[in-house]
Amino acid sequence: MRRVSQPDESTRIFETQRPRLLRLAYRMLGSLSEAEDVVQDAWLRWQRADVAVEIPAAFLSRVVTRLCLDVIKSARVRRETYVGEWLPEPLLEMTDEEPADNLTLTLMMALERLSPLERAAFLLHDVFGVALNEVATTLDRDAGAVRQLAVRARKHVHEARPRFPVAQEEADRIAEAFFSASRSGDTQALKLLLADNVVLQSDGGGRVMAFRNPIVGIERMLRMFAGLYRKFGERGMVMLRPVWIDGLPGYVSSERGEILQTTALEIENGRITGIYIMRNPDKLKHVELALAAEAQAGRAH
Repeated sequence: MRRVSQPDESTRIFETQRPRLLRLAYRMLGSLSEAEDVVQDAWLRWQRADVAVEIPAAFLSRVVTRLCLDVIKSARVRRETYVGEWLPEPLLEMTDEEPADNLTLTLMMALERLSPLERAAFLLHDVFGVALNEVATTLDRDAGAVRQLAVRARKHVHEARPRFPVAQEEADRIAEAFFSASRSGDTQALKLLLADNVVLQSDGGGRVMAFRNPIVGIERMLRMFAGLYRKFGERGMVMLRPVWIDGLPGYVSSERGEILQTTALEIENGRITGIYIMRNPDKLKHVELALAAEAQAGRAH
């Protein structure tokens, strides 16, 4: 297929690819806002392309991947001065539809520990099903080198995969119980919910109060929640909506009607092993928009 000159057909082709390109960019960058910027840049390059494009999907994947690799370079410099823990922007699953891929928040954090080329090779080949030769062309490496990149990435990601997936109904029940117990400082209930090696990470980006370092272990966690309750009470914390966040059960809540946050829970063997709290308002703009759109749709009905 050649690049078409009709604007309507060109737009139609790109818009057909847009959801997949946005997922690819988000999985590469861990940021929805940066992913949207990359896809918009890809759209401008697609409009300017006068060469023959036999396979638009391959061409656009190549453009988006290379743009993401450029963004990652500057993002890693910014991370060196980031205040506190860095977590990916939360991607909410607001409907009962199956997620488009099986990359959870935990696995995305495992991808962060890979080199940019390893991450690209794994995502393109293992997640998006791009042929190895095409991945090699995209990354400007030979196929053997790309195969090794993918193998190394696969090993890291495999180690981060949950060994015992939890059923959705059970996960939702645990998430609701955790919200209630953590809000009320109920350490007895929390003790039944948390694994001994539980880890809590929170991202405030220096914009709002958050833990600068991970909280590790059940005893420290129980003391922390008890202390928060003694200091702040229930802090006007209200659950706005249970959601799944990047494949993990959780919820959106509001503190005193002012500070929005998302909480995602990693669960194994019926116990919470990971708690990921996003409080950075810069990373919650998509959440605000999603909640507003849902409320507007509810009012319309």
